Amino acid sequence: VQLQASGGGSVQAGGSLRLSCAASGRTFWNNGMGWFRQAPGLEREFVGAISWRGDYTNYADSVKGRFTISRDNAKNMMYLHMSDLKPEDTAVYFCAAARGARMTARSSDYNYWGQGTLVTVSS
Repeated sequence: VQLQASGGGSVQAGGSLRLSCAASGRTFWNNGMGWFRQAPGLEREFVGAISWRGDYTNYADSVKGRFTISRDNAKNMMYLHMSDLKPEDTAVYFCAAARGARMTARSSDYNYWGQGTLVTVSS
């Protein structure tokens, strides 16, 4: 079972990026999924989560209104659309699949993790 995050890169402040998370080895259509990030020297933090059907989402206050999570269960994919990026968004972004169907902000509720993709935002 593998989650593969991709789409990271370098962008100037105010720019946009779309991260993708591809699942293989099993389907996650009945699992909540989420994005977390970890900046250098800091703890991993919650970014956002989406319920198994994609009808509910939850975001950290720091990204609310700028980031949008979506998923395509038919393709076993999840996405993080990031806009109006700020230098403080610079981090390695991880996708994860939860044990249950609901969205959750607690990292301990996730039992599958991708390897991370680096996003660098310059001012």
